[in-house]
Amino acid sequence: MNREADLYPPIKAYLEAQGFTVKGEVGKADMVAVRGDEDPVIVELKLRLNLTLYHQAVARLRMTDLVYLAVPKPTGRNARRALRENRVLCRRLGLGFLTVRDDGMVEPQCDPGPYTPRRSRTKRNTLLREFARLQGDPNAGGATRHGIVTAYRQDALRCAMYLAETGAEKGAHVAKATGVRNATTLMRDNHYGWFRKVEKGVYALTPSGHQGLVDWAGSLDRDAG
Repeated sequence: MNREADLYPPIKAYLEAQGFTVKGEVGKADMVAVRGDEDPVIVELKLRLNLTLYHQAVARLRMTDLVYLAVPKPTGRNARRALRENRVLCRRLGLGFLTVRDDGMVEPQCDPGPYTPRRSRTKRNTLLREFARLQGDPNAGGATRHGIVTAYRQDALRCAMYLAETGAEKGAHVAKATGVRNATTLMRDNHYGWFRKVEKGVYALTPSGHQGLVDWAGSLDRDAG
């Protein structure tokens, strides 16, 4: 679909099949559908999801609670994620969400209406654990030059700093000296390529580990208490 107007015929047919009378470009609305004495339905059309479309749809909520966004159905590697994230946003805003396939099939992703998000105690606790584990405020509200500093990376840095001073060492000794209880597992998993196994339970720092200490210098002491 190359034009917003290409969305109009399939959506009109979709609504008419449900008993609505549909007209385009009514006032500021792209589409208006009316059925008996029910509240009117407004549909705003765009070729892609963007902030302008959301602004328009939210403005239409002053006229009716039944407002839909309509776009061509996303395709490609990130299509499923885009649909999921925009469904959540539409529900939060009380908007409906329609997508139109290349063959003209209209797929309702969600309907307008009040929405109360479900709180996740697990995600909340994970967030608070990460907060507690982070030493200081290493990210200052944004990414550092080399990326976000996580509590896991800070643990890896503690292990790397210790090995840089001592050379190859048993994981149990690293754990005791650094306070990183899972030091052995962390070095064995070696997500950053900083560690190498010398023998069973013994690890040393790789050249990448030495560079990591340079790249992430200061990540353990910014605003540390």
